[in-house]
Amino acid sequence: MTKIVKLKTGSKFEEKASYSRLVAVDNWIYVSNTAGRNPQTKEIPEDLTEQTLQVFANVEQALAAVNSSLADVVFSRVYIQDPADVPTVMDIVGEKFRGINPATTVTCPPLGSTVYKMELEVTAFRGAAQAEVEELTVAL
Repeated sequence: MTKIVKLKTGSKFEEKASYSRLVAVDNWIYVSNTAGRNPQTKEIPEDLTEQTLQVFANVEQALAAVNSSLADVVFSRVYIQDPADVPTVMDIVGEKFRGINPATTVTCPPLGSTVYKMELEVTAFRGAAQAEVEELTVAL
């Protein structure tokens, strides 16, 4: 029988919009678009680097709650409010996903608030970190 886990963080946004921060369906794990709000202080860092690191901390905490980690991420969507911020954000994304190499989409749409400089959504497969991986290189 399929097991579904729906993780809430206590965010007022999750309650107001009726969504979960993370939904795990068996070994598939879907993490909602996540902003850089510190869950303890409820504050969002103004600094782009600090905010991006907080986004990753929030995603990592959600994954850890269901016995997973960034190493299990197979797909990510990176949303960056200002195209000028792409190099800084992607440097951090590159550090965090080095050796994991998920399929990734990067886009620069307006976000839910101008306070959000970037947001991250990921899909993970629990156990992917231990899977046999074949890397191919092709000229496209």
